[in-house]
Amino acid sequence: MKVKKGISPTVLSSISVKRVPISFHSNFNKHSSSTAASPKLLISPRRAGYVLFLLAVSVSLSIFRLNFPPSSPCSDNYPRPRSLNFMSPDWSSTTTTVGGSYSSEYFWKQPDGFGFRPCLNFSKEYREAATNAMFRTRKRYLLVVASGGLNQQKNQIVDAVVMARIMEAVLVLPVLQVNKVWGDESEFSDIFDERIFKETLREEVRVVSSLPASHLRRRPAAPPPLPMNMDEEWVRVNLMERLNKDGILILRGFDSRLSKDLHPDLQKLRCKVAFHALKFRPWIEGVGEKLAKRMGKGGPYMALHLRLEKDVWVRTGCLPGLGDEADRTIERERKAHPELLTSRSNMTPHDRYIAGLCPLNAFEISRLLKGLGASKRTRIYWAGGDPFGGNTALKPLVSSFPYMYNKWNLTRAGELDQFKHKPSILAAIDYIVCLKSHVFMANHGGNMARSLQGHRAYNGHQKYIMPNKRELVKLFVNKSLSEGEMEKEIKMIHANSLGSPLLRTDKRQRDVIAFPVPECMCSTKRNS
Repeated sequence: MKVKKGISPTVLSSISVKRVPISFHSNFNKHSSSTAASPKLLISPRRAGYVLFLLAVSVSLSIFRLNFPPSSPCSDNYPRPRSLNFMSPDWSSTTTTVGGSYSSEYFWKQPDGFGFRPCLNFSKEYREAATNAMFRTRKRYLLVVASGGLNQQKNQIVDAVVMARIMEAVLVLPVLQVNKVWGDESEFSDIFDERIFKETLREEVRVVSSLPASHLRRRPAAPPPLPMNMDEEWVRVNLMERLNKDGILILRGFDSRLSKDLHPDLQKLRCKVAFHALKFRPWIEGVGEKLAKRMGKGGPYMALHLRLEKDVWVRTGCLPGLGDEADRTIERERKAHPELLTSRSNMTPHDRYIAGLCPLNAFEISRLLKGLGASKRTRIYWAGGDPFGGNTALKPLVSSFPYMYNKWNLTRAGELDQFKHKPSILAAIDYIVCLKSHVFMANHGGNMARSLQGHRAYNGHQKYIMPNKRELVKLFVNKSLSEGEMEKEIKMIHANSLGSPLLRTDKRQRDVIAFPVPECMCSTKRNS
């Protein structure tokens, strides 16, 4: 059945939509196993050599006459893809350039930033209050335990600074909780630059490395249950009394509890922490810079936060489209751990897909990027963990964009071995390479995506593709569209989703770290 243009949501929801299935079993050896049984060539050696000679001359003349490069890169500067393990550049040469070339001008075109620039102008009242608070915080200490992955921990550290400022407390350097999934025992100072953190915030909040000797034997006060959407008044009324009484307050599990719609000065403080104070250790920055330079040799590159790991499919309530057995594996895992499903547990995987709540699979990512002007020679750095289904899951994407790299095949042998069991450090390296890319796209939101969205905006509104998955699904099931029509529609539905300034105040519950306009950025453009 062909679906006509302009499908209504009601009609769409009734259509049985299946993603393009990708074989979950490898057939790479099928051809090699049948080679022994192939018949012998019925041609003389002399004639065979003559034919091969003519063929080689013909190909060479075609290339030089048309002044076209070979369709498949073959020089040292353009390494050839190796199966589906992507490409490993030859780092023995200091001039090695990561393979790939240019896409359409549209794909690399940066959005209009409308003159917005970083602008953390705190009010006079805030400055005076901050100065006075420094003399009243000597005996009040706030301890925080940040949980989750690296970018989730960063969000909690930002809010911890804000809460310390509201309560006029000294902030003890945050503790990073060891997560059962991540298994990373890194401490704050293993990942972040402690000196920059303290110096950047010295006029806002006093930060110390540990509790003073006078407070070591005191038992920290436990806060009441923290509600969602806490504002400044709730913090002062419900937490400061305990802090004043005991001198120490410890906070755990406060991720996303603090209101996203605070006083403008506190919103500015959030930006100051996220974009200025929370810097990675210099050596981590160095590794990320090195990989970004390797990706950027010879032209622009795109960064893609893939988000196709097994836990993503389980948590989103969606199916990967890798065949029945793969879908059953995800469903079994989800039934065994129902607490992992993030929201809307009453929706079926089909309903979620139609509603645009699922990650795009490799085939859909490929169609989206082609529609936005990416070419076969576009260089792509993909961040994140290994996709569920391995190379098979990525085959449609790699077939369309063979110049795909990640941190492992972009480094020399052994360069990252010491970090194999340090996922937070690996996530930090991914973050740096993504931040410095010419174009960035997150397949399915998340803490890293929100942080990069705001950070790229704060750095000058660098291009950031926000997939409109609800509208994309309608296009993907519309079999009447030609390739040209598909590309036109994809460009149209993403015209306002490519990184142009979006006002946080349009939706009050938007996170200022993802939407730094207008609290943290000012426009230098004058209305004509």
